[in-house]
Amino acid sequence: MHFLDHLMDVLRANPEKDAVIWRGRAFRYAWLCEAVSRWDSLLEESGVKPGSVVSVEADFSPDAIGLLLALIRRSCIVVPLTASVEVKKSEFREIAQVETVISLADGETAQVRSTGARVDHELLLGLRRERHPGLILFSSGSTGRSKAVVHDLVPLLEKFTVPRQTLRTITFLLFDHIGGINTLLYSLSNAGCVITVQQRLPDAVCAAIEKHKVQLLPTSPTFINLLLVSGAHRRHDLSSLELVTYGTEVMPEGTLKGFHELFPKIRLLQTYGLSEVGILRSSSRSSDSLWVKIGGDGFRTRVVDGMLEIKARSAMLGYLNAASPFTADGWFKTGDAVEVDGEYFRILGRKSELINVGGEKVYPVEVESVLQAMEGVETVAVKGESHPITGQIVCARVKLLTNETVSEFRKRMFAHCREKLPRFKIPQKVSLVSEDIHGERFKKMR
Repeated sequence: MHFLDHLMDVLRANPEKDAVIWRGRAFRYAWLCEAVSRWDSLLEESGVKPGSVVSVEADFSPDAIGLLLALIRRSCIVVPLTASVEVKKSEFREIAQVETVISLADGETAQVRSTGARVDHELLLGLRRERHPGLILFSSGSTGRSKAVVHDLVPLLEKFTVPRQTLRTITFLLFDHIGGINTLLYSLSNAGCVITVQQRLPDAVCAAIEKHKVQLLPTSPTFINLLLVSGAHRRHDLSSLELVTYGTEVMPEGTLKGFHELFPKIRLLQTYGLSEVGILRSSSRSSDSLWVKIGGDGFRTRVVDGMLEIKARSAMLGYLNAASPFTADGWFKTGDAVEVDGEYFRILGRKSELINVGGEKVYPVEVESVLQAMEGVETVAVKGESHPITGQIVCARVKLLTNETVSEFRKRMFAHCREKLPRFKIPQKVSLVSEDIHGERFKKMR
């Protein structure tokens, strides 16, 4: 298999280079190469046959990375599951027809057990017939039941054979997220160094950037906002950071401009990807612009009725537990509304989250951006609620850094929004919350 040959060549060619920093300790490429061989032997001894469906229950530890590569090399179908989905693990194993569970509780000690499951889903049987490794990822399920996305890893990994920049990168996005897998394989295939963090919190991430001279931080708009609000950037030296990529949700304009003003030398790049199609190559118009060019080799884009559609060589085979979302001519409907300016797109938000106030469209991120610019606001989540007269109204959940009452905040909010938003976009219902408004993947929960 072309990608694995390429990757193993990279591992063998860079024995003394750091591949992974985990819990403050460096693991070199020579160690990772040996780990892949060690896992090969263990999988053989454990009776894990090529084509088996195997769940890897871990985060980014060196052993988990070695196991992932060994399973790919063995043409297994990998189901990565992290602690973020602990309550759903048994359900996900059942949907994915997992035959072998390998858990790395402390990142090192492996427990291997057979489930007795029988694989009969045609997508999985097809991968076995082709002797291709596979990947099953579960969508976050924020709008309903999680969908099980099945990939053939051969086309998905093809892009990693093209040499790119060698960087020291934090694995911020999770091990069971398309962005996390993309970060890991990009780094390893270019002889980069992956820096893991035990806590995805502003101070912990900034401390890791300072200590390990991190050059690339792939993250989410929600985390960038939390970093700015926390002041962690003032407590740590972030001078090594060259590039921050952001995706997974729409970026509020105020957050983008705020970060760019503080760090004008750090390049900001909007990324675009989905579990169903992989991560597209992207190019922002500028570091402080929300306009982005997406596509590149293996991807085509089109806009139908204001909605983005993608055709990709690396597109998933399908869902295990849902109908095919592809059009008759093979395009994936992303569900994202966009504006178009020549070659550039501006992502407005999910069609499912669009608020309709008396026929007027409101995208949550536009309102969130205005409210997050207010003094004392940590974060905001905006959504629509039914209303007998207007159809819907705009509602906001707000986490404050101040001790204001709801009525005090509402008064200040209306004064702040009057010049910045039309009246129908100003939240009519406001609730103050003390809990986080984001999930484990640092994606806003509306």
